[in-house]
Amino acid sequence: MRGLGLEGFDPDSRPDAAAAFHVQVVEDEQRIPRHHHRKGQLILALRGAIVCEVDNAMLMVPPQYAVWIPGQLPHSNRATPGAQLCFLFIEPGALSLPDYCCTLKISPLVRELILTLAAKHPGEPVLPATARLIAVLFDELPRQPQEQLQLPVSPHPKIRLMSETMAEEPAAWQTLAQWAQRFAMSERNLARLVVKETGLSFRRWRHQLQLIVALQLLISGQSVQQAAQALGYDSTTAFITMFKKGLGQTPARYIASLAMTSR
Repeated sequence: MRGLGLEGFDPDSRPDAAAAFHVQVVEDEQRIPRHHHRKGQLILALRGAIVCEVDNAMLMVPPQYAVWIPGQLPHSNRATPGAQLCFLFIEPGALSLPDYCCTLKISPLVRELILTLAAKHPGEPVLPATARLIAVLFDELPRQPQEQLQLPVSPHPKIRLMSETMAEEPAAWQTLAQWAQRFAMSERNLARLVVKETGLSFRRWRHQLQLIVALQLLISGQSVQQAAQALGYDSTTAFITMFKKGLGQTPARYIASLAMTSR
């Protein structure tokens, strides 16, 4: 974990109930390869965004959201350039959180508790005031609502290839027919495979992937029109409709709300 703001400190080596670290992502540290921790990890995005990949899902974490990764779960992370993050490591059994990877919407209170904990020097003794702070944090964390900012994937090579290629070239690979031709199989059989491996129809699965890519583009500073074009939408209105259906707000309002809460 060198170069990630942990200053060579290994959270897994200590029995502390919780330890937090502020992380500034630089250009050559945007991707953390597949790894795992003994402790559970919460990654809070303060500015920018991060995508976490596990065996069965790709999770998007925009500002003021966090991804929860249970202990021992292999995962990789990819952050936007210049992202500001907080890593919170939690001792196994310290509190009740899901035993699967998920995205949480973080309240202002929990955000400030994590930031306060991150401001403390790693490895210093846990003083009574810090213990009380952690106790409040542990009371509040299980109450944070889950958000559906994730794409179901699987180890199946066809599903992995589809998700990776469509994330890199969303405008070029849009239809089931294109992929059926690529794999030399019928559209019906491919549609069944997608449902079997992801639990979603190809159309819903593709829209969820588009939503994640759209968030990445918008958070990185692209306009709504640019994001729509990058995803292959002929109509900006159609793109806005897709986005609003997925997140309940237009892209402009959603990004504005993230900017307000990150101040």
